[in-house]
Amino acid sequence: MSESLTKTKLTDPLILNLLQNIRDHRSMLENLERIEVDPNLSNIISNEIDRELYIENEFHKAKGFRKLHIEVAEFSKNLKILHCVFFPDPKFDIPIFGMDLVKINDIVSAAIVDLSPSSQNQGLKYEKSLSEVDKSSFTSLREIPNWGDIFSNNVFFASLKSKSEKNHFCRVVDQYLSILIKLSKEAKPEFKKEIIQERIGYQKNYCSQQMKNEKTSMVLLKYFDEKWVNKYIKKVLFDF
Repeated sequence: MSESLTKTKLTDPLILNLLQNIRDHRSMLENLERIEVDPNLSNIISNEIDRELYIENEFHKAKGFRKLHIEVAEFSKNLKILHCVFFPDPKFDIPIFGMDLVKINDIVSAAIVDLSPSSQNQGLKYEKSLSEVDKSSFTSLREIPNWGDIFSNNVFFASLKSKSEKNHFCRVVDQYLSILIKLSKEAKPEFKKEIIQERIGYQKNYCSQQMKNEKTSMVLLKYFDEKWVNKYIKKVLFDF
């Protein structure tokens, strides 16, 4: 694994801006440590003509979080993806941070960010803060897919149509991350088995619902066989 995503081959300014923002917030977490993962699943590069491929992953853990995952990818020089999920340690009452950006050539077809609940009544603690984040200037909001019942009431999902919307999305992500960091600083570990099991159940459901997003596997299946794709999705993207 490379030492830093700042060394990534991707030079897209929007993705690099979001990456830096995410990494800056990640650095605020206590006891941040790198997680070592099979290099065959963490960094993948192919230079085959018309099938060029670049995937780079970073894995960390920290106080309150079992896995902090960032993925950047580029397929055939035109499809660029930034994917990020911060999974909380089930002993802590912290939501799941998720963010995805999909860019085809210069068009951002999908931009989504959320603090998804990881327990039954958790959203009451932060929904008001999320609702106060200004999301009024976007012109192309997108409908949440059928499997998206894992998201909070303030999940943001849109296509980005202008430079100002791209800049505004970066600000929204920054604010969602700031709320997450604040919640994590306030959270204390709990050891009641029923509470921990509830949170484990929520994370398992989050992963299983995300796996219903067929667009993820459809992209990967153009470059890899089905066995590898299933392994990557279950072990790298949405493991539990």
